[in-house]
Amino acid sequence: MVDDNGLGLVARKSVLEELGHRITIASTAEDALELFTRQRFDMVITDFKMPKMNGVELTAQLREVRSDIPVILISGFTDALGLNEATTGADLVIQKSSQEVAQLIRGVNRLLGRAPRKPASSAGRARARNQRAVGRADPV
Repeated sequence: MVDDNGLGLVARKSVLEELGHRITIASTAEDALELFTRQRFDMVITDFKMPKMNGVELTAQLREVRSDIPVILISGFTDALGLNEATTGADLVIQKSSQEVAQLIRGVNRLLGRAPRKPASSAGRARARNQRAVGRADPV
């Protein structure tokens, strides 16, 4: 996940980690490219507006290294700049809004081919532990 806005980065990271995803963060596109050459990732989520290199430029460089990597681009300027999948090279473009988190979760699940998973509440986790302890195989 790449974003020069630390608060946005931490918030999105927390949401996705709560759903069971492992997230590596970078605060610049340059840092993201360096990480990308050293590690294998399942997906890249990037902000559009960043200093030196924007999310579209980052996407293009990532695609040169690994053309099959799913990319989600997030921006507050999608409408004003005409950002969409066709103009950015990203697999999904999300407008920053009150619906952003829900769209991000759906997009991540779709692009990774996973069924959505709700975060477990503390009561749900306790119930699951108790059911496993007594040998029940019913899903929680």
